[in-house]
Amino acid sequence: MIRSRMQLSMITLLVALIYTVLIIPSWSFSADRGTRHLFTIQRSKNVNIVQYDAQLTPAGKLDPKEPVIAYWIMLAEDGRKQELMWIEKEMAYGFEAKCEAKGDFAILDMVADIRRTVKICEKDGIYRAETLIDGKPALVEKIYIKSIEGGTLPRVEYVELSGQDIETGDDRYEKLIPSLIGSYLGFF
Repeated sequence: MIRSRMQLSMITLLVALIYTVLIIPSWSFSADRGTRHLFTIQRSKNVNIVQYDAQLTPAGKLDPKEPVIAYWIMLAEDGRKQELMWIEKEMAYGFEAKCEAKGDFAILDMVADIRRTVKICEKDGIYRAETLIDGKPALVEKIYIKSIEGGTLPRVEYVELSGQDIETGDDRYEKLIPSLIGSYLGFF
């Protein structure tokens, strides 16, 4: 009897683990208005990140009204999602996304001037963010902002772009150093 309770507990634990790892993540996509992760912005200030996702229609195409969404993931606290504040959208982490007429891709123009646009498109059923990294077409995965805190506004010391070369699959990396004029809150 004790042995069977122990076996039942182990089976229950195993089922809970499988449920947590395999089933819940697949539900999170459909429950989250059909979004797909594109890339993140990480900062030197803390571990919180801004996540950018493609937003899809029920047919699996980019939503023409709002093809990309961005929000905080508060890793320094409890990992919850939090909407960007108006000032954050206007001065640092916002963007303008224009969907191409057929809905096959969107062009993302970031408020934080990374000196290039980002193309959001689908390939082999996966939505991805493409831009130039170190002069080569690449899938952008992460943007890192090193800032110096203090004064009225933080000052950007540098920005790093990281991703994968579209043609070779090799890691791509580029470090951008802002000009002295306009180097506050991500402006170059």
